[in-house]
Amino acid sequence: MENPLEKRFAPHEIAEAEAFIEANPEAPLDPRIERLVNDLIGRIADKWTLLVLELLEEKGTLRFTRIAEQVEGISQKMLTQTLRQMERDGLVTRTVHPVVPPRVDYALTPLGNSLSAAFCGVWVWAERHLEAVEESRRRFDTRD
Repeated sequence: MENPLEKRFAPHEIAEAEAFIEANPEAPLDPRIERLVNDLIGRIADKWTLLVLELLEEKGTLRFTRIAEQVEGISQKMLTQTLRQMERDGLVTRTVHPVVPPRVDYALTPLGNSLSAAFCGVWVWAERHLEAVEESRRRFDTRD
């Protein structure tokens, strides 16, 4: 049976994510890393950033208008804010072409690609624990 994760992630990314999930490091966490993770989770966990990240990972370089068309429900203002923050964090590049009318392209940077690959771990976890989460939700929803 085909692994549905392999449609989204390369086998080496899945293996890395599985190894990371199974690892149990004992070393104390660098507070700078903890701050960065908390900051990025807050930003990236928002619906729009994840959708744009996934779209650019799947489609490659896209014009602003194509991103707006393919991210259902996003306003122009929210897309602009999302892309600017992603550019600030080094996740995307913004290329302005000197044509009339102006054309602006966005693409994931290697940093953005690596972040996308890091989310592979969430997919691996979800695949492993889907039934347990669903059962827990059923028990919770039916209790008196």
